[in-house]
Amino acid sequence: MTEKTIVHVMRHGEVYNPEKILYGRLPDYHLSERGQAQAQAVAHWLAERDIAYVVASPLERAQETAAPIAALRDLPIDTDDDLIESTNIFQGQRVSPGDGALRDPRNWWHLRNPRQPSWGEPYTEIAARMMAALERARVKAAGHEAVCISHQLPVETLRRAMTKKNLHHFPTRRLCNLASVTSFYFHDDRFVGWGYSELAGQ
Repeated sequence: MTEKTIVHVMRHGEVYNPEKILYGRLPDYHLSERGQAQAQAVAHWLAERDIAYVVASPLERAQETAAPIAALRDLPIDTDDDLIESTNIFQGQRVSPGDGALRDPRNWWHLRNPRQPSWGEPYTEIAARMMAALERARVKAAGHEAVCISHQLPVETLRRAMTKKNLHHFPTRRLCNLASVTSFYFHDDRFVGWGYSELAGQ
């Protein structure tokens, strides 16, 4: 008999970031009130699912997004360092178009190779660690469903790797909005499909 497992990989909710910096892996960036509401909305939807395992990135915003999901199922939250945000040379700086670090010609060297990318953790490394985390979650929840809380670029890179797409991409074309859920479906250990949902709205 085929063992069916679903691993839901969720991006955390909105973060309180009045300075509008690229916070990356910096500590003490927490969910905003809207982000908390998004996490609750997804938790209520997932409460109807067969969730057997909840795991999150070590960063506060991911742990806080996982909390209501785990609470409604009376489950602990595991932490997997492979789910963490990607590194970025511009961490701690403002990077909006026409503003901040990207206006400084001394920083343009970091933009030389968008296929790698040259400004941060290589896409291939992100894909490898995210696929490892996905596999661990699949094993932990075998025959049931798991929820992994991560971050936009890692989730996007994972989806691209699992669906054999180019890992490099334009950031504006990511299919990974706040509190969105990308679900990966397995028959035994075989990947058979995926889906995408914005359960908290936008």
